[in-house]
Parts: sequence; C-alpha cells; structure tokens
Amino acid sequence: MCAVRLYDCRKTSERDTGLKAAVSAVRAGDLVVLPTDTVYGLGADAFKSWSVEALLRTKNRGRDMAPPVLVGSRKMLDGLTISVPDMVQDLVAAFWPGPLTVVMDYSPTLQWDLGDTDGTVAVRMPLHPVAIELLNETGPMAVSSANKTGRPPAATAADAKEQLGYAVSVYLEAGPSPDTAPSTIVDCTGDVPVVLREGALSLERLRHVIPATVGARDEV
Repeated sequence: MCAVRLYDCRKTSERDTGLKAAVSAVRAGDLVVLPTDTVYGLGADAFKSWSVEALLRTKNRGRDMAPPVLVGSRKMLDGLTISVPDMVQDLVAAFWPGPLTVVMDYSPTLQWDLGDTDGTVAVRMPLHPVAIELLNETGPMAVSSANKTGRPPAATAADAKEQLGYAVSVYLEAGPSPDTAPSTIVDCTGDVPVVLREGALSLERLRHVIPATVGARDEV
C-alpha cells in the first residue's frame, strides 16, 4: 500500500512540492487527483495502459467508459492526431483553455490503450494553473472525475480522498471547484460538430463560432 499525500497548492511551498510529487507519481504509473476549472480529476499517464486500467478500476468503470485526455497546451493536440480538423481548430481557439471537450479521431500510431474508444479520443485543456503546470510536465493524462461511479464528483481534493483513499498516491488541493458544471462535449469526427453533452458551454455559444453545430437532441 502506497503512502497517501495531500498537498495544499494554495500555499506556495506546498504547491511546488506537491507538483513535483505528482509528476513523479504520474511517471511511476500511479494515480493522482488534480484540480481543474470544473470538478476535481482523477488522473493517470495516458500512455501507461496499466495506469489507465487502475483509473477505471478505482472508479468502478469498465473499458466501455474510456476516460477523456487532458492536455496542457494546444500544441499537445497536434501530437494526438494525424491532422486537426478545421472545426476543432476554431473551437479550441475560442474556448481553450476552458470547459470544452472535443471528440476526434486519434492517430493509429499512438501507443496507448484508453479502453474501447473506436479510434476516437475526448480531449480538453483545463483552465486551471495547477492542472496546466502538471500537464506540461507529464504530457497528456487520462483524467476522469475524482469520484466513485454513482457518487457526486469531488469539489475538493479532500472530498476525493474520502472517496478514493489509498488508490491515489498524490492529492493536489486547491480549494473548492470554481464551477461544478461539467465540460461540454462536442463530437468533431463528422462533417459538423455535434454536442454529446451540454455542460458549462451552451449550444448558443458554440454556434457563435460554428453556426452549423448540432445540439444533442437535434436531427443531424
């Protein structure tokens, strides 16, 4: 059983120490909890299949519920696909970093196993300085909400620790989530963007960027 460490990233000294510990944990294949601009996330190295498997097991999920991937920069998106569609470029230019998750085809050359994805990946760049700093050190991370399936998403790292306990080696605390609304998920694998889940970003705001965007209940 690994030691569990919770770092208060609101304190400068603990933030630096906590981020270093989290980077080491991710590189070692352990799970970490990190703050985002929506809810706290349970994260693992996206390219370590056993870490992603541990993430799914910790959440009591199967391979049919593959986790999204968080990135720390727009440039990281280029490394996940053969080419970034124009609609994705427009959407991320408008809403990244922020509560927008785009679903796109990933490059078949990537050496990862996120679960049963049918060759697609859901990607987001969160608007949170701690998350961005961590992701820029670790590279893309598989991240899902930091809670057991069926329980409310954690609003603090302490909440996540109460649910996840020793399954996670490092918890990064940054206070209550500023917004508990989930990200809006947009499928960009077809000819027009299709909203799969309307969250913090409304369909109206998406249509300001791409008027052809289809709502979750609209006919394509």
